[in-house]
Amino acid sequence: MENGGTNVNGVNKTWRFKGKEDGHNNGGCTVIAKAENTNTNGTKNTSRGVTVREARTMIMENLNPHDERPMLALAHGDPSIFPCFRTCRNAEAAVVDALSSGQFNSYGTAVGLLPARKAVAEYLSRELPYDLSANDVVLTLGCTQAIDIALTSLASPGANVLLPRPGYPYYEVFSAHIGLETRHFDLVPKNGWEVDLDAIEALADANTVAMVIVNPGNPCGNVFTYNHLQKVAEVAKKLGILVISDEVYGHLTFGSNPFVPMGVFGNIVPVITVGSLSKRWIVPGWRLGWLVTNDTHGILQKYGVMESIKRIASISADPASFIQGAVPQILENTSKEFFSRVINILKNDADICYEKVQEIPCLICPYKPEGSMFVMVKLDLSQLDGIIDDIDFCIKLAKEEKMIILPGVTMGAKNWLRITFALEPTALEDGLERLKAFCQRHATTNK
Repeated sequence: MENGGTNVNGVNKTWRFKGKEDGHNNGGCTVIAKAENTNTNGTKNTSRGVTVREARTMIMENLNPHDERPMLALAHGDPSIFPCFRTCRNAEAAVVDALSSGQFNSYGTAVGLLPARKAVAEYLSRELPYDLSANDVVLTLGCTQAIDIALTSLASPGANVLLPRPGYPYYEVFSAHIGLETRHFDLVPKNGWEVDLDAIEALADANTVAMVIVNPGNPCGNVFTYNHLQKVAEVAKKLGILVISDEVYGHLTFGSNPFVPMGVFGNIVPVITVGSLSKRWIVPGWRLGWLVTNDTHGILQKYGVMESIKRIASISADPASFIQGAVPQILENTSKEFFSRVINILKNDADICYEKVQEIPCLICPYKPEGSMFVMVKLDLSQLDGIIDDIDFCIKLAKEEKMIILPGVTMGAKNWLRITFALEPTALEDGLERLKAFCQRHATTNK
């Protein structure tokens, strides 16, 4: 009898398989709430959490289908649908040229095509005190797969990694998937969302293998200074752990702090940098990312991490060959004018968002965003009537105003909100007006 089932009139009554995750209900509340099961004192954390995509989808289930207004999504970092954020013509032409050449219809190599890897190495070396080589680069299906490979390469039995809180939830979700324990250190709002370095040392133990930073920050919109990154490197060296630096929003800065790649400190501590074309070129659908090792002393090679990375890459999917074929032209020929235009739009959007949020009494923004596409805003529930928490806020906002904002609990920050400001400015202003109207409608002073 197949699968050990009992056959009654030819029908199997028992099957041995089932899905790993529980279904969600109540508009996604149950599943999103799992994200708050994070440790506060370094104890073991194996909670599954949810990705941004999952949380966004669950919130969207609560949209009112009878509301004829356009849906506004202030919940994810993909402004490519807006004409003002269209990528540069050079990037589009590079893809067309690569595709029409007929030279990129074959399978690629496990770590990526050599000309593309060489181009990424040269691109990133521009801001480093040493030169990277193609051997330091693995091309990936977006930054997400680079994260997968980096974490999997370190996931030995009993190992743990240190993650920022608030933080990008995919690290939590994928770590749980591969059985890698996670511990959380705080980013401090009053210090511009800097890393709590004392917490790093308190959390780490003999099984800690790495810490993760995201710079420019998702979800906080912060940009770490050179001095702070140097301190991070020194603490990591003291603990004997490497740094995974998520720089997918690299160069998208518009405040007082310039972008500094963590690889600058590769002579102090081994650094694995993950990034992609997705954000700086506004092409997340092209799925071209990279994992790069910054390690001037060869420590990752000595301890087998490089071999592990390449082995994992060899059993993973790789980016489309014609996109890889376009990389050298994209990285070499994109104009400064294109980058400046994107930065100017983001800066204007960040200013609009920060100023509009200041007009809403129940929202507290401790830090004006200086980078990426996001800002974290704290909910003052004492000024809201009938709102239980951040999940309840976002679900009711979707129902009443046909707009999506991400609950902070998804990022490990209960009763906060992550607002995406990377929209066409008039759409952003519309969304913030809807947010203001919702908060006024639910204000305690109106009851």
